[in-house]
Amino acid sequence: MRRLEGKVAFVTGAARGQGRSHAVRLAEEGADIIAVDLCGPVPSVTCYPPATADDLKQTVAEVEFYGRKIVPVQVDVRDADALNGAVAEGVDVLGRLDIVVANAGILELDPVTSVGADSWRDIIDINLTGVWNTVQAALPHMTSQGSGGSIVLISSTAGLKGLANAAPYTASKHGVVGLMKTLAKELGDYWIRVNTVNPTNVNTDMIQNDRVWGLFQPANPNPTLESAKAAFTSVSVLPTPWVEPVDVSNAVVFLASDEARYITGVSLPVDSGFLIK
Repeated sequence: MRRLEGKVAFVTGAARGQGRSHAVRLAEEGADIIAVDLCGPVPSVTCYPPATADDLKQTVAEVEFYGRKIVPVQVDVRDADALNGAVAEGVDVLGRLDIVVANAGILELDPVTSVGADSWRDIIDINLTGVWNTVQAALPHMTSQGSGGSIVLISSTAGLKGLANAAPYTASKHGVVGLMKTLAKELGDYWIRVNTVNPTNVNTDMIQNDRVWGLFQPANPNPTLESAKAAFTSVSVLPTPWVEPVDVSNAVVFLASDEARYITGVSLPVDSGFLIK
C-alpha cells in the first residue's frame, strides 16, 4: 500500500538513526525524498559520534532500493540560507514539496549546574531554531502549490515532561511543541497540517552510549547496553527498554498520509507508556 505515491518529502537529520528511518519509510510508501544532514561534528556534543557523509550515502541507497528518487545535501539546519538552497534544489529536481519531517536534533547530558554556554546554544540552535529554519525553507514551496501538505516536527517525550540532566534538550523539545501549535493555527487555511511526534528512548546512537547507560545506573562504574536494559525498561508501562526508529517512522507516515487528513495541532507520543508511568 503506497500511501504517499507522487509526494515529495523533505527530511532533516536524514543520514542515520530516526532520520534515515523516516526517509526510507516515506520512500517505501511512494514518496521521493529531499534528504539533508550536517554529516559532521558539533563540538559540544561528546556523548556519541557524529553522522558522516558515508551515512548519508547509505540513506540514498536505501531510498533508491524502493525505486524512489532522492536529493541528498550536506547542510547544517542552523544555516538558513544553505537550507533554503537545499530545498530549492530538491524541488527543482523533484518538482514539488508535500511533506516536511523536521527531525535533526542533538543531545548532550549534564546536570543544570554543569551545562556550558556552548552546549546550551548548540542544542537550542539545532533542535529549535533548526526546526524553524526547516519550516521556513519549506513553506514558500508548499503554500504556492495550493495543494496542502503535512509538517511533522520530531519532538520527544522531553517535550511533554521534564527530564533530569537534559535541561537544554528538554527546553528545545518543549519549544518544538509550542511552535507546532502556532504553525497549525496559522497554516490551516492552506490545508497544511502540523503535528509533533514525541518518542521515548529510541534505539539509536543518541541513547546507545556509555554516558546515557551510566545515567540509568549511576552505581555501576562500567555500564553496558545489557546492564542498562532493565533500567530503561523500568521507565515504561510496556515492558520494553526502547522503541525502534521504524516505530517512530510509522507514526510519521501516518501523519503524512491522507489517513490523518483532519489531524492537526496534536502531539503523538510513541512512548511505551512513559508519559503515564
